[in-house]
Amino acid sequence: MIIANPIYDVVFKQLMQNTRIARFFLETLTGEQIEEVTVKPQEFVYSDELKILAVSRYDFIATITTNEGDHRKVLIEIQKAKNAIDLMRFRNFLAELYKKEDEIKTQSGIIKKPLPIIAMYLLGFELPGIDAAAVKVARQYTDLLTHKTITNKSEFIERLSHDCYVVQITKIQGKAKNSLEELLSIFEQTNFIDENGTIKEYNYETGNEVIKSILDMLHYAGTDPARRKEIENEQEAWRTIDAMGGERLRELAWELEQNKRSLAEKDRAIEEMAKKIAELEKSLK
Repeated sequence: MIIANPIYDVVFKQLMQNTRIARFFLETLTGEQIEEVTVKPQEFVYSDELKILAVSRYDFIATITTNEGDHRKVLIEIQKAKNAIDLMRFRNFLAELYKKEDEIKTQSGIIKKPLPIIAMYLLGFELPGIDAAAVKVARQYTDLLTHKTITNKSEFIERLSHDCYVVQITKIQGKAKNSLEELLSIFEQTNFIDENGTIKEYNYETGNEVIKSILDMLHYAGTDPARRKEIENEQEAWRTIDAMGGERLRELAWELEQNKRSLAEKDRAIEEMAKKIAELEKSLK
């Protein structure tokens, strides 16, 4: 089957906007049963204000509710190449997530509180010394005096630290024996049928209905001329940015976006304060 390479933002965005697929993706990587997924896509656009081609990158954010009733916030990043500025972008983006409260639906209504975070990184480059295709970096509570593992979880600690999942896309190799290997096999960077690595042949068989849905969407993206053009435009835009001194342009674009977000947050804070003042004045009359 011909499919589009899912590492491109325009393709991955389409997949993760499907709640069923997003849920399967998260359950398969984390190994946890998820009751509900609320997708909150974020797009970061390198704009023409920098006098370069406009191109967006996609940051997937979702809030999930596990079968145990735990609420968490999930960040997924795809990074195709190794750039120093992107490491700082990851850190800054995590900092932004830690600063924000989330709205949680409860039986008594909607409450706001900071949620524990799970970070997932799909990397198109290799990490020295790490041979595994998929890695879970999990926290563990340890009593420093007895050196025993503490099984209870603290809400305070959970909201100040996070688990991390890393997939080295270039390490994925031709196995599809379980759900995780089937999911990873879709991202395998082999069997390309074009020079640019945007379209490939997928040769594995599956009986998993969600995997079939993913493949159907990728098949459409890989064979529809309009979709293929979007993928090629994204690839060409990043190639042009790199040719123009991509590292510095990424840095400037990120700073610009951060400034815009900061100003937007200040405007929202001012609006909230104005509402509270108005409500207070109304109650005093």
